[in-house]
Amino acid sequence: MKRVLTLLVVVLSLVFIFAEWKPTKSITVIVPWSAGGSTDQVTRMITSQMEPFLGRKFVIVNTAGGGGSIGTVNTWNAAHDGYTWTANAVLDLTKYALLEETIPFTHRDWKYFLCIYAPNVVVVNPNTPYKTIDELIQAMKANPEIPISSAGTGSGGHVAAEIFAEYFGLKYKHTPYAGGNPATVAVVSGEVVGNMQFSMEVADMLRAGKLRALCTLSAEPLTISGYGTIPSIRQWYPDFPDVGAYFGLVIPKDVPAEVLETVGQVFEKAANSQAMKDWAEKQGLVSVCIYGDQASEIVEQVARRVTWLLYDRGVLKISPEKYNIPRIGK
Repeated sequence: MKRVLTLLVVVLSLVFIFAEWKPTKSITVIVPWSAGGSTDQVTRMITSQMEPFLGRKFVIVNTAGGGGSIGTVNTWNAAHDGYTWTANAVLDLTKYALLEETIPFTHRDWKYFLCIYAPNVVVVNPNTPYKTIDELIQAMKANPEIPISSAGTGSGGHVAAEIFAEYFGLKYKHTPYAGGNPATVAVVSGEVVGNMQFSMEVADMLRAGKLRALCTLSAEPLTISGYGTIPSIRQWYPDFPDVGAYFGLVIPKDVPAEVLETVGQVFEKAANSQAMKDWAEKQGLVSVCIYGDQASEIVEQVARRVTWLLYDRGVLKISPEKYNIPRIGK
């Protein structure tokens, strides 16, 4: 019996060794947005924590355009060998197949490694007269041409603005940019009145006094280090939906199994690192570590919520029914 157990341990050890992926070169992560935006910040932070464990460098390539679809398609068209990844907010991956008939994948063709949950924040240029969320709402009801920027059509900030507009029954002038950073700079410069981007995209400008925060669209108040606490919109509208997004690394699901196994082990260590938690706290974010089936289920629930919202409001031209995405509640 002892010899059998010893042999079993040896066999299991060999299986583990052969299942482990040891990359032999740098790994490219195509960020489908401009540098400095939410996805770019999260990607650079999590990969910096993964490098010591994986033993290889990450090369970040910013490829903006198409609301994030161009860089994501480039990732898909690369070899599915584990050396080309992408990164994004979950909600973005759910809509690409509904933007164009030529998109060769759906959100179900990827594996997700989620490390951050980011709330959306309503900010305006401090030179505008709007000091409360109600003042902005009344102004938007009176003037449907108030310009609100976003990182692009269908991006997280755009989705937040659409949820906001639908809830209050108002219109606005959507002004898309090639990423969250230029969308926020546009508010600072006065090109637009405000936006509803993610907390990490506005945190530095809030600390510098170049933006005014009216509220967060998340269910709870948001504290940003060096700035203060931003009240939740639920302080005034208790049934407003919780608006935010999960961010992380994304890999084609058909890469070799040992790649996904190794990435999961390394990702878990990096996502739970103190450096990651400290950075999240500074930027008003929630540090998480979600992958595998749990991540896939989150993505599916986001798809049911976001794709139908955008389709009903005319942003997406292809019905979610084409990919068997049911509405929430059905």
